[in-house]
Amino acid sequence: MPAPLTVAVAQPLCLHLDVAANASAHAEAITESGARLVVFPELSLTGYDLAAPAVSPDDPRLRPIVSACRATGATALAGAPVRDEDGREHIATLAVTGEGARVAYRKMWLHGEEFDRFTPGGKQEILVVDGVRLGLAVCYDAAVPEHAAATAASGMDAYVASTLYGAGAGSADRRDGHMRERAVAHGVWVVLATSAGASGTYPTTSGGSGIWAPDGAVLVQAGPEPGAVVSAALGGATAS
Repeated sequence: MPAPLTVAVAQPLCLHLDVAANASAHAEAITESGARLVVFPELSLTGYDLAAPAVSPDDPRLRPIVSACRATGATALAGAPVRDEDGREHIATLAVTGEGARVAYRKMWLHGEEFDRFTPGGKQEILVVDGVRLGLAVCYDAAVPEHAAATAASGMDAYVASTLYGAGAGSADRRDGHMRERAVAHGVWVVLATSAGASGTYPTTSGGSGIWAPDGAVLVQAGPEPGAVVSAALGGATAS
């Protein structure tokens, strides 16, 4: 494992389909966190609405995120629907730095009505930040053990999931169980950014974004309310 990487998970208030307002909230969280990597939930820029218009990586509404990353030296992972040049659409993770945004990962394990519009991503992806290999996942990916196993086979130090879980104790138990299981099964850090409050067509969601150590212990975890940003050093001992 390289030197400790400071990671923040954010669950900002999400305004339905308001990419500009949500991008500003992302920028505030990045600045507040002071972390090298800041991770946001699934479809964090639009909210979980399967009819949300696709967002281009060069959309000018993302400029506040780019500027915040440039000012802090951070990399941010934000969620959005995207459209490829061939017309296929995906639920995706955008990697944003001070240089701009790009599609870093396309969700592989779709479920339910997602299949009506979106195409599954074709492969696992590893994002390297400061020498730390980050295996990327979006929501249902992280509930499927085979996804983490295939990503681990590519070589990862941490499994980074952007998700949405519904409200209620049962969802919270599944959320925490999935993350603990992935950490222990592969001996890696697990990073979870999940929605809090309303998200698109969901009137309420679980919150509980957090970071798990390779032994399955919770290092830090947010509560159910939107607006929280919590962080920890992967490979180190600090958390806040």
